[in-house]
Amino acid sequence: MKLGAQLFFVLNNLEVFSGLPCEMDKNLSEEDSDNIDWDTEDELEIQDTTFSSCRDLRTTGQHAISGDGEASSSSVPGQSKFIQKFIVMGFPEESIAKAIEQNGENSDLVLDALLTLKAIEDSPEEQPSASPHLEPCISSDDSSSEYNENFLDDVYEEDSWSSDSDFCINSAKQCYLKDESSSLSEKEQTLLSLANMGYPVEEVSIAMERCGPEASLAELTDFICAAQMARAEDPYLPEDVKPKLKHISNGSGYKRKMFNQLCKRKKQRVIFDEETIRLPKPMIGFGVPAESVPAMVQRTLPEQAFGPPFFYYENVALAPKGVWDTISRFLYDIEPEFVDSKYFCAAARKRGYIHNLPIENRFPLLPLPPRTINEALPLTKKWWPSWDPRTKLNCLQTAIGSARLTDRIRKAVEAFDGEPPMRVQKYVLDQCRKWNLVWVGRNKVAPLEPDEVEMLLGFPKNHTRGGGISRTDRYKSLGNSFQVDTVAYHLSVLKDLFPNGINVLSLFSGIGGAEVALYRLGIQLNNVVSVEKSEVNRNIVRSWWEQTNQTGNLIDFDDVQQLNGDRLEQLIDSFGGFDLIIGGSPCNNLAGSNRVSRDGLEGKESSLFYDYVRILDLVKSIMSRHR
Repeated sequence: MKLGAQLFFVLNNLEVFSGLPCEMDKNLSEEDSDNIDWDTEDELEIQDTTFSSCRDLRTTGQHAISGDGEASSSSVPGQSKFIQKFIVMGFPEESIAKAIEQNGENSDLVLDALLTLKAIEDSPEEQPSASPHLEPCISSDDSSSEYNENFLDDVYEEDSWSSDSDFCINSAKQCYLKDESSSLSEKEQTLLSLANMGYPVEEVSIAMERCGPEASLAELTDFICAAQMARAEDPYLPEDVKPKLKHISNGSGYKRKMFNQLCKRKKQRVIFDEETIRLPKPMIGFGVPAESVPAMVQRTLPEQAFGPPFFYYENVALAPKGVWDTISRFLYDIEPEFVDSKYFCAAARKRGYIHNLPIENRFPLLPLPPRTINEALPLTKKWWPSWDPRTKLNCLQTAIGSARLTDRIRKAVEAFDGEPPMRVQKYVLDQCRKWNLVWVGRNKVAPLEPDEVEMLLGFPKNHTRGGGISRTDRYKSLGNSFQVDTVAYHLSVLKDLFPNGINVLSLFSGIGGAEVALYRLGIQLNNVVSVEKSEVNRNIVRSWWEQTNQTGNLIDFDDVQQLNGDRLEQLIDSFGGFDLIIGGSPCNNLAGSNRVSRDGLEGKESSLFYDYVRILDLVKSIMSRHR
């Protein structure tokens, strides 16, 4: 039996005879450990069971637990063992029969169907006083990408019981767990111990993966509590999905001590302010093709910001408070231009840009890209339900929804002849917005294909395809790239300034969004020095360069730190200097969805911004001497 299923069976047996809910992801397994649920999963209803003594716990309720830990039904002795094991888990017999009818006697499929049914019953939405039947729902959302920007579920909230009941219940649990744990591996025992302490299993699994197999219980609980508090402070999470830390801060015991230690540690060190900045609405910068800013809007650049060279820096708009102030200060106090790419294509992409380019006489790439989902993906229009109001996709990320998730959505919607009830609609729409799922058939949603993501971001078809590049690498590379139409609109002013071509220093090049934008604008690329750490991305750019028959020179480096003063002097001497320095340093430590290492510009990856500044200053200094 899989690890998650074993723990589910063990802890739900405890639930049967104790009446306490075991707050954990009921369908977590080794294979699904990378499928992280970003939403809260509601607590199971607590059975109204009273206890008189520890001995009574073994025979209380509908099922009796024998001394060896096996469960049997006292009320339906004629049922098969297959049905009995699901009854022991607490599922209604009617639901079990329906799940078996749909899936046959396959334990994993039946369990998955039962959990799907159970999730709707426990929905936080208002429930009718009487529930004649269970309604299917999506109980978790799964990511099939290597890189997940994880949110953790609500922490376990203990219920109020008398001290005598607590003692009996805990004693019974420990007795039962002792028998069960003897057959578990060391990893399983650690996971089971933390789950018994009240930590959700998926949070424990994440902590064990991040902290390593040798981590102590104290290190694991430290990691979990820190992640819970970080998520609780996230200004972009709705209140109803934030971790409930009341039981930590007001309770007693180990969790309270851990919470207090973490708070003390937080006060003792300098913490980066994670409050995000206020962004303009609408987010159109100094104008977009469809909407212009008033003519009186002007900007004045500081004298030291003037080129040569021109420079252009990009990063995520929703960075922690103070980040863009710092970026602006290091880039000559130029005001950021915040633009959402939803004004250029069918997907949102909120970004900030600091540059010394002119802002007059910009023009867009032609033909104009489709601006709505149905225009960009016309085959979806036939299947799009009337209760899905989306016309734009959210920001295209490096992670996508899994087949398991889309199958759950299909089952949830198929359970109803007409429109599903509001609760089901809400769950489905939440998952569709989160994972950018689109309707591809009756009751069928699917993640975007890589070539669809390429199209939405303005890259040519098959730009990232082939050459040994996996689908995972394609999604990851595309998720970290420029939106070409947006960047091209800003760079369009260079066409008349450089009629004979341009020399470009492309830092953190990714898959060549800047190069593609300039090429599509009709600006000749004379010399491009591309700096990109990822070999996959460097191969993509090199392949595009050759396939588009570029006549200029492409020189690539794999590390910005290789570009010191001597190397830059040599490059400038060889072709007379750079006309444009363009790039966006990694946003890993800036993105709001990174709750583990959101360290701002001091983070390991995002601190590379200072290399952008260093290189820009060196180039300006060298070129001023050569004039």
